[in-house]
Amino acid sequence: MIAQLLFILLLGITGYVAWKRFRFISRNIRLGRKIKPKGPASARWSTMFRIALGQGKMFSRPFAAIMHLFVYAGFIIINIEVLEIVIDGASGTHRVFSFLGGLYNFLIGSFEILALLVLVACLTFLLRRNVASIARFHSREMTKWPRNDANIILVTEILLMTAFLIMNTADHQLQ
Repeated sequence: MIAQLLFILLLGITGYVAWKRFRFISRNIRLGRKIKPKGPASARWSTMFRIALGQGKMFSRPFAAIMHLFVYAGFIIINIEVLEIVIDGASGTHRVFSFLGGLYNFLIGSFEILALLVLVACLTFLLRRNVASIARFHSREMTKWPRNDANIILVTEILLMTAFLIMNTADHQLQ
């Protein structure tokens, strides 16, 4: 019972910090001045989805596009596992979604393969960004903060995927 209360307390603190950060970012976005968008809304939405969500410029570099796809898909899909971790941590259960039987085992196996692909992609990106001499990573706009920001994100993703794989391996051994 103490473990669940501690988990809920830490989850609440984390949620509060995230909420404060969200409010800060939201307030800064609202500082911008209003503009009247030009062109048809459907074209603007299409461009936004292609560039922001689809990472449109990545398709000119197929290898990088596939690696980015692994990272994006892994990030989204593995959040299902994070949901299970939060439910288990708050309720004291273990593998709450395991009632799904074979589907659950298939999902966990898929998540592990995806986590491994994300891990390989992030390590590759980290090496390309910091070891290879790629001109666009050393351009004028890639000052200290954008370079560090990308490295922090990649290292965090590597740590997250490693923790996920170790957790599932340990759980498999303990079961």
